[in-house]
Amino acid sequence: MTNSIQEIRDAKVIFAIGTNTTEAHPVISYYMKQAVNKGAILIVNDPRRIDLCNWATIHVQHKVGTDVAYLNGLMNIVLANGWQNDKFISECCTNWDEMKKTIDDYPAEKASEICGVPVEQMTEVAKIISHNDPVSLCYTLGITEHTSGTDNVKSCANLQMMLGNMGKHASGVNPLRGQNNVQGACDMGALPNVYHNYQKVTDPAAKAKFEKGWNRPGLSDQLGLKMPTMFNGMLSGDVKAFFCYGENVAMTEPHMSHTLKCLEAVEFMMVADIFHNQTTPYADVIFPCTSWAEEEGTYTNSERRIQRVRPFLKPHENYREYWWIVNELAKRLGYDMGFTTSNSVWEEMRKLGTSYNGITWDRCDDVGLQWPCPDLEHCGTTFLHADGNFVCGLGKFSPAQWRPQAELPDEEYPLVLSTGRRLWHYHTTQTRNSEGIDDLFSEEYIEISPVDAKELAIDNGDYVNVTSRRGSIKARAWVTNRSPRGVCWLSFHFHEACGNVLTIDAFDPVTETAEYKACAIKVTKAESAPFEITRERQARP
Repeated sequence: MTNSIQEIRDAKVIFAIGTNTTEAHPVISYYMKQAVNKGAILIVNDPRRIDLCNWATIHVQHKVGTDVAYLNGLMNIVLANGWQNDKFISECCTNWDEMKKTIDDYPAEKASEICGVPVEQMTEVAKIISHNDPVSLCYTLGITEHTSGTDNVKSCANLQMMLGNMGKHASGVNPLRGQNNVQGACDMGALPNVYHNYQKVTDPAAKAKFEKGWNRPGLSDQLGLKMPTMFNGMLSGDVKAFFCYGENVAMTEPHMSHTLKCLEAVEFMMVADIFHNQTTPYADVIFPCTSWAEEEGTYTNSERRIQRVRPFLKPHENYREYWWIVNELAKRLGYDMGFTTSNSVWEEMRKLGTSYNGITWDRCDDVGLQWPCPDLEHCGTTFLHADGNFVCGLGKFSPAQWRPQAELPDEEYPLVLSTGRRLWHYHTTQTRNSEGIDDLFSEEYIEISPVDAKELAIDNGDYVNVTSRRGSIKARAWVTNRSPRGVCWLSFHFHEACGNVLTIDAFDPVTETAEYKACAIKVTKAESAPFEITRERQARP
């Protein structure tokens, strides 16, 4: 996030797009509701009528996969009426002339035809976001999990720069991270193209810095593999070994049957996790790990806040922390990292980092500190790009053209499926092992609109077959106005009826993020229930 979570309650307008905040980020939704109670305008942009709409001033129900066209259309209306922030654009940004050319390609009528939002409503939204200050734009995986995910994110940034909603309190572009330490994992270099703190592996200066800091000459300057390339490499034989920790890839990757073929094909596979899950049967070696309640370290949340975590349970004597396992593996491969405690790991990262060089464990002992925090005198940064001074110099407009989703509905598969998370469950394994939570929501339901249900002779609560070109599942139907005609919705929490059996392995060309939010399906009434719901829990390794 460019800004802080608490700032959301001070926004005059909250522009929420592709974010089911009340279910996926209930704490952050609390601040959105506070803002509304203070008089803020909440604009929810989502194909579904999610619970957040109950607090919204306006619900914009654009078609699945049309975010770029919709956002470009808003920018066209803003520009046509002279509502843009010319001072911010001229003083703080670059590439505006190219941006205008793209904006001109999306007159409101054309954008409306693509995204399905009436011109009148688009004009109303454009006027609101350009006549109020500050505006906070928040998005989640509904923006990124498309083949156009990179362009979707760029379009969000283009809109906010055009309006001058960057570098000040309660504004900005604010991605709400999907899990509690996704930001921290990225910051720590769990990406194939950077060291920690986003120092590029292709940068000779960064390479030299880490060679010296790690006393390890000859580090590679080649980009690593992203997930789809990695998995395809298992099938081709280019990838010989796979170390999977803290991720149930058998359920979380798209096109499940393809994923399982990859796991079966790889020569050697290690798993480190806190529970047995759908991935562990494919492992040659399983390392039992400590859980969040049993380990010490740091988490970094969506607002870039680094916080201490401490154990309050004593782990079994055979369980180890992740850092210890990796350190021991490195020793057996001929390199001793020299880590002896969680803090020693952090200290190395801090000293070789840039944005959190001033964050020690003692300094983030209470409420944490937000990076950038470059030295020990710095108090952390609540929002980025202050006064339009972007980290990279000038904010660069990045024009984006709309393109349709990878798989469109047709006569054989006439419905669009979108997937996501439910309030009651966190991912795939952990909450399914919590009896109380699993009892609250123990079975998957597929959302289907009343119009589609009537045409298919499906009643609320019926079991249905849900089929795509990649697989089929059975789930109970939830006939609801939450989903518009032609759109269905599932989660991926339940191995008995996992949405990723159906999802397509089409990816954004830049990030290789899968298009979890759009694929074509058909739904038919099932003759009987597909299984008996059990209360079996997965054992710990």
